[in-house]
Amino acid sequence: MSILFKLAIEKYRELRDEYEVVLAAAYEKAADVTRGAMVNARGERAGVSDWDLFTHNRAFAMAYASEELIEHWARHPRPTYAAYERQMVEEVWL
Repeated sequence: MSILFKLAIEKYRELRDEYEVVLAAAYEKAADVTRGAMVNARGERAGVSDWDLFTHNRAFAMAYASEELIEHWARHPRPTYAAYERQMVEEVWL
């Protein structure tokens, strides 16, 4: 395996691990701000969990998020791995 490819895989894994910490912190903050009211009634009927709103795509999250959570995300954008990765690359390499 190429050294460059191996380093890229290692960095990707590091970023994924770091992102999990960022995601967990965002989840905890949202749970606190919304007092646990993160899933709307439609989502509850569908069996959607609070965590699903943070791990599925944006369309899914917006369809099932409570008004309180949507308001929270308006002030503190919902984290995504793509945005986190872009931010880290810009800080380190650009």
